[in-house]
Amino acid sequence: MRILLTFVLLCTGCFLVSAQTDADSLHYRKIYYMGGTGLSFPLGKSKNVLGTKLFSGSAGLDIALKDSRYFLSPTLYMLTFRYDQQQADPKYNYMIENGRTNFYMLSLAAGRRHQYRRLNTFAYIGPVAGLIVEPRGNVVNEQFRMSNKYSLTAAAKIGMGADYKFPGFFIGGEIGYMYNFRKMEGNSIQFLTVMVGLKSDITSLSEKVTGVIGIDTYKD
Repeated sequence: MRILLTFVLLCTGCFLVSAQTDADSLHYRKIYYMGGTGLSFPLGKSKNVLGTKLFSGSAGLDIALKDSRYFLSPTLYMLTFRYDQQQADPKYNYMIENGRTNFYMLSLAAGRRHQYRRLNTFAYIGPVAGLIVEPRGNVVNEQFRMSNKYSLTAAAKIGMGADYKFPGFFIGGEIGYMYNFRKMEGNSIQFLTVMVGLKSDITSLSEKVTGVIGIDTYKD
């Protein structure tokens, strides 16, 4: 809880600082694609089940709103963890130790940013929906056969970060806190995500697509 409180205060500070600035010229009427890679760190009781494992990734969009200080960011997070099963599953003969579990989480975040020439800082918050894939194992005909258990889940995410514009692309990073409303092996699930990656302008591609389907974007 102290980690969450600290993180919320930091993100709130980022929002307050950005509120004192003029419009963002780098993102004015722009849509960017963001691709990142990094690590996910389980927090609290999550450590009973999960451990950090290389690597996690993300892919999403940075969509500037009419006031380009504000943005929407639909992002798919593909998170990988070490997995140690804590409770026996009656459908399977064995428990898994040092396995691998994956979280596929779609975040629909909204946020605000602050421009310092070519450097931008930002903070965001939003709901998350996703799929959890847990490993399971059985002995069938004297062979150990792996399978997966699939679960739908909902979560919330808050985060902050920064990116810097080079000619033609941005390099940036972000740190986010995600709380999962579904328990795993009787433990509440929460973790930090740390991502670094590239952001590139796809506005012209977006305009071609919306033009084909008859939608005019960014009309006043």
